[in-house]
Formats: sequence, structure tokens, C-alpha cells
Amino acid sequence: MIFALALTVAIINLLILALVAWNALAWPPLKPVRQPAEDAGEECSILIPARNEAHNLADCLEAALAQGPCVREVIVCDDHSSDATVAIARRFARLDPRVRLIGAPPLADGWSGKSWACLALAQAAEGRWLLFIDADVRLAEGAAAAMIAAARRRRASFLSCWPGLALGGFWERALMPLLNFVVFTLHPAPLALRRTDPSLGLAHGACILARAGAYHRLGGHRLVPGEMFEDTALARAWRAGGERAICLDGSRIVSVRMYDSLPAIWQGFKKIFRPAFRRQTSFWLFFGFHGTCFLLPFVALPFVALPFAGGAWPFWLAAGAVLAMRALQAWRFGYPAWAALLHPPAQALLLANGLASWWALRSGSGVEWKGRTYHARPRPDPLAATAGKGEFHG
Repeated sequence: MIFALALTVAIINLLILALVAWNALAWPPLKPVRQPAEDAGEECSILIPARNEAHNLADCLEAALAQGPCVREVIVCDDHSSDATVAIARRFARLDPRVRLIGAPPLADGWSGKSWACLALAQAAEGRWLLFIDADVRLAEGAAAAMIAAARRRRASFLSCWPGLALGGFWERALMPLLNFVVFTLHPAPLALRRTDPSLGLAHGACILARAGAYHRLGGHRLVPGEMFEDTALARAWRAGGERAICLDGSRIVSVRMYDSLPAIWQGFKKIFRPAFRRQTSFWLFFGFHGTCFLLPFVALPFVALPFAGGAWPFWLAAGAVLAMRALQAWRFGYPAWAALLHPPAQALLLANGLASWWALRSGSGVEWKGRTYHARPRPDPLAATAGKGEFHG
């Protein structure tokens, strides 16, 4: 029984390793380019939603303004910040007329803060293309022109660049590569470029380019008002609407430092883990899949025989396949190779985070992000419960 389970897991992991290798070798990367003369009219608006981003915004704006003639304007939407975000945006607006600052309206019911700010940005934009980037994104010189050229060449009205991860401390290097591990052990990126199935839609919210006409015709972020996992949901809705939405490896032209500490990583993963699944069944299938295929072989190894002795070899094969996946991704995306060796504790921490995310929604407490709480259920009002029973008198 145990041998059969181990052999099954080993076979599954070898198949997943083949998928990871295909993604690593066949998924085309984007390189910086200068804006060709024939593309001179293809100007974009760089749109930056910002909520308490004083520590990021200046570097983000400098990189955005260095993109050259393809940038018509750079608009920052202040999402009710309480730090120096507004002051920084105003300083840049005084120095460069392409920079504009707008304020997000009060958050509407049923909307996430980011989608609400992005909608406001799109409504204010004048460019033919809308390039949504997060404030922690850094664009390499020629990045915007490369995205526009790739979208035109591939006849896509939606293009997301999967960014490279700028990794600082130990926890970032150890844990952040799991983001790509989760995605690219399931998503066949080269196939998604050839097919139009909505289920193959993929995007990274840090960097999304959309043709303005298609965005407004389809409804843009109105398609995903309350989604915490709005990027991929938007790509899938785009495809469902008959438009071409693609995702390319943008690690050479876009970088992002998503989280800079263990608490930030925990909170950032927690806010999207359970909300990423529309159905609870899908969440538990994913949870069981990761636990069985990517953690169980390592947990079982201390309890089985010596390497390649008796019936232990499927466990070693399954674990070796996982480490090979991690090594391939480290090579492709430039991660430190030692992070692959920390896969077992990192995977266990990821699953614990998934349980915390599930419980936050299950208990009704919701998930918190940037000072807001999402997916929380209102608690019963004890005063309302006693109203009309003579137990409360105003």
C-alpha cells in the first residue's frame, strides 16, 4: 500500500518535472527594446495604484519616466494614503509634466482597494495602451516598448509580464520562490500562448498591459471588483470576452520586491491563498495535492530504508523530482540554488499559511491587507438581538 502510494507520487512528480522543464525551456522571455518609429503612435499610460507606498514610489516613478517616448503619461492614484505618498507624487508632477496625481474615490461596497484604484486610473488615462504596475515594480529601460511591441506582434489586447523577484533577506530568498513553484508546476505557459481557453489565462498583478479600447469595451476591472486574486481572474475574463490575453516571462525587464519580511510574506500569501479558489473543493484538492506530492516524500524519507534499498526508492525518486523542479526554476528565474534545499520546511510553511487563510474566511474574520479587511462576515449585533424583547431601552 505504502509502496504503491510512493510509486504513484513519484510518477506524478516526474510528469510535473517534465512540465516545469517545458516551461523553463519553451516559455519566451521578453527583452528590452527601443520604440520603433512605426510604433510612435502606440503611446501608453503608466498607471500606479498607491496606498502608503512612500518607501517605493520615487524609485518606481523614476524607472517609469525613463521609458522614453512610448510613455504619454504616468498617473498615480492615491488610495487614501496616510504617509508621504501624495507629497512624493506631487514632487514628481512638478518636475515632469507627464506625471499626474489623482485620488481614489471612497471605496465602493464589494470592491477591493486595488481594483477600485485601477478603475479610477483607467478612467483618467489618455494613452492607447494602459500599463498597470504596482509601486514596488521597477521597469528596466525599454520595458514598456518591449511589452507594446510583443502585444502587437502576438495580436494581444492584454499582456502581463511575469516579473523577476528582487529578493533581499533570508526569508525572501527562502520563501518567495514558492510563488513561481506553485504557478509553474500547474500552468503550461507555452501552451497558454497557443490556445485561447479562459482556464489557461494567467497574469501577475504587478505588471499588466491592456489596450484601452478593449479594456473599456469589456469593462476592465469591473469584471473583477471584489477579487483578491484579480490579476488571473481578469486574464480569464478577458479571454472569455473574446479578446486575446497572454502572459510572458518578463523577468529580464520587470522586477518587483513584493514582501520584505517574514510577517509581510505570511500576510501577503494569506490574503490570496484561499480567495484564489472559487470553490472550497478546489482549495482542498490543491492542498492535498501539494501535501502529498511535494511534502510527503520528504516527511517519509526518515522512516524508510536507506537510499535505494528495498522499497524506498520511489520516495527518493519523488523527492529528487521535486528538488529538480526547484533547481530548474532557480536556473530560469535567477533564484539562489540553496533555496531549493530548503523546500521541505518552506512547503510546510506554505501549507500552514493555506490553513490560516482558509480559517480566516471560514471563521468570518476575513483577511487583512494594507489596513483593510476583506471577506469578513459581519458579527451579530447583540443589541439588535434583544430589540423588541423588552431587554433594552434607549
